[in-house]
Amino acid sequence: MPRKSPPWARFNRQTEREFGLAKGGLVIANNRTALGERAVSLRKEIIVMAEATILVVEDEEDILDLVAYNLEQAGFRAIRAKDGLEGLRLAQAQHPDLIVLDLLLPHLEGKEVCRRLRQQEATRGIPVIILTALSGETDRVVGFEIGADDYIPKPFSPRELVLRVKAVLRRTKVTPRPVGLISRPGILIDPSRHLVEVQGKPVELTATEFRLLHYLASRPGRVQSRESLLEKVWGYDYEGYARTVDTHVRRLRKKMGPMKEMVETLRGVGYRFKE
Repeated sequence: MPRKSPPWARFNRQTEREFGLAKGGLVIANNRTALGERAVSLRKEIIVMAEATILVVEDEEDILDLVAYNLEQAGFRAIRAKDGLEGLRLAQAQHPDLIVLDLLLPHLEGKEVCRRLRQQEATRGIPVIILTALSGETDRVVGFEIGADDYIPKPFSPRELVLRVKAVLRRTKVTPRPVGLISRPGILIDPSRHLVEVQGKPVELTATEFRLLHYLASRPGRVQSRESLLEKVWGYDYEGYARTVDTHVRRLRKKMGPMKEMVETLRGVGYRFKE
């Protein structure tokens, strides 16, 4: 006698059909409404990922092929460049959704490619993930300073790279931009103009630094763990990248100058913005 499927299994298959979600995972929710809202959210994210074009700039052909292959297997469209000048030209011509950029490139170094991308209005908003053999802490700091959104040292895990690409895209395309002007003695944060002023003087922040500062400042006195910041600011839903948060906080404090003490460290706990 054939086994009868339990009601939750039939409901899960129905939800998958209604929202166009791929099979392979069991979604458990307390009620139909909660499950439906989650399905809609996942569908939006799947659409964003499926439509995304990733430019990979890498001079080592085997690594270029490996990165492009794994991105395509994850549903992205990958375009390739083997040197810095070609990468810059393709970025200007095709406006990809994200760029995976090596630093040690012929013709034009990756650092200069990133700087030029950030200087030009048409390419300023394209997220950049640096993928490089330069793995020192100073190299990471410089990478974030020139405008990178993430930094992955070689050797790397292709699966991790795909997860980091998804996290950056989720942050820039699915997560709403910060809203609400924040004004405190000596500091002004205006999301509508992407403007931060410290004692009346403008401070240039990268997109990630701005999101980090706004997130902390909008919750004064409340401690935020590194894991929470990774999820809310970076879009990561997994642990193990506390140094990414620490590096950005150090850069942020340096740029804040006389107001740097507004961002406090609670050792072993996380960070908070002074009340």
